[in-house]
Amino acid sequence: MDYYGTITAIQQVASLSIPDSRQILIQPWEQKIIPEIEKAIMKSDLGLTPMNDGKVIRINIPALTEERRKQLVKVVKKEAEDAKVAVRNIRREINEELKKLEKEEHISEDQIKKEHDEVQKITDSFIKKIEELLEHKEKEIMEV
Repeated sequence: MDYYGTITAIQQVASLSIPDSRQILIQPWEQKIIPEIEKAIMKSDLGLTPMNDGKVIRINIPALTEERRKQLVKVVKKEAEDAKVAVRNIRREINEELKKLEKEEHISEDQIKKEHDEVQKITDSFIKKIEELLEHKEKEIMEV
């Protein structure tokens, strides 16, 4: 959420509790930020509707229907894709640094090739871990 111009986690500006299995209760430390918290929850694209009574925000969690489970899987897939992109960006940055070192003649072509291969192996292992986590989470979400 936006807290005085800074993106801040809701846990840092409010108390979160779970009074029952289908509800989240958010009690902000400052009452004037309730609209900002509500706006952040609505923008989260999780399909949750916050309700406030002026002091606390209540979020009722709907029962997981088949359609809702599919929506959650889409959210998880998007997060996994974002994680893969982040890993690939890190790989690209490292490869650019290696090229810079080669141009400055600090390391040899053979060493560059070896380092590129090592970076690719590490990248592949992290991508594989992300895919495994995605697969596990999909099964977990779709389980009735």
